[in-house]
Amino acid sequence: MNMAYRNGIYVAFNGCGTTDPTESDIKYFNLMKAWAENEDIDFSFSNSHDKTYAVMDDSLKSTLKARLLERMRNSKSMLLIATENSAANRGMLNWEIEQAVETYGLPIIVAYAGWNKIPNPYNLQTWWPRRLQEYIQNDIVKTIHIEFKLDLIKKTIDDFSFVNQPKYTVTTYTNEVYRQFGL
Repeated sequence: MNMAYRNGIYVAFNGCGTTDPTESDIKYFNLMKAWAENEDIDFSFSNSHDKTYAVMDDSLKSTLKARLLERMRNSKSMLLIATENSAANRGMLNWEIEQAVETYGLPIIVAYAGWNKIPNPYNLQTWWPRRLQEYIQNDIVKTIHIEFKLDLIKKTIDDFSFVNQPKYTVTTYTNEVYRQFGL
């Protein structure tokens, strides 16, 4: 495995069973891409989904899985966009989490959309996909839980990778980090 190439951020979210981006959690991923494209915003990330051929909606599930695995293989971490839709057991989200953790040893950045401050990530575990819940309960994964905010996402993707994992199964930033960003 070529470690030098593992610089991508694999973004995962619930597609909500629709191709309409306004009805899906893909809108948050699209927001991240818009931040990165905006010259007036200091934000960039190596999007693992840009590193392989596009997958069409009518692609076979086996083709889709092969492309997603290739993207994970080139990733340093997974950013899971957590919303009230995340725990729904549909689509490929649980499979993606399983592969990220068990096959590629990726830490998971859990970014909660719609929250200004998360007092305790366990209070939002109803938003966690089933596989993430299992891995956290069994101390199999290292995670950091943040609000879906540009500055926090930027810091987190800079701070953590498969070689520099969060310290705990459920990690949060200190109040000092939040003060640094005026949060």
